Amino acid sequence: MIKSLTAIGIAVLLLLGAGLFEWYYVTDQFDAFGEELHTLYLKADDETANGEDAKAVQSSWENRKEKLHVWIPHNDISRMDDYMAETVRLIAEKEYDLALAKLEIMIHLTKCLPDTYKPAAENIF
Repeated sequence: MIKSLTAIGIAVLLLLGAGLFEWYYVTDQFDAFGEELHTLYLKADDETANGEDAKAVQSSWENRKEKLHVWIPHNDISRMDDYMAETVRLIAEKEYDLALAKLEIMIHLTKCLPDTYKPAAENIF
């Protein structure tokens, strides 16, 4: 009986630890990416952004998503991929108004997506 309770306790602690690690890791990745998006947003708002700036942010996203595939579903990553690809094209074509709208969506996603992986009651039940 004691062995069973100990095993159950250890399993619960491992699951809780994995959940907390996932939440912190995903939050850190999206916070850092959100800062890069915000910098690109400011440059696009001033109409000084160019295609290379946008491609650099896209490259950063590509590097991050390789590690994020382990922790979050493909749909969330695919959504960011789509918006990022559209933004790169819009900035390269100097359509800053449309690019700003896409950047605002991605900045919003970097704030709300990590909360969906937070170990909280609303995400468990």
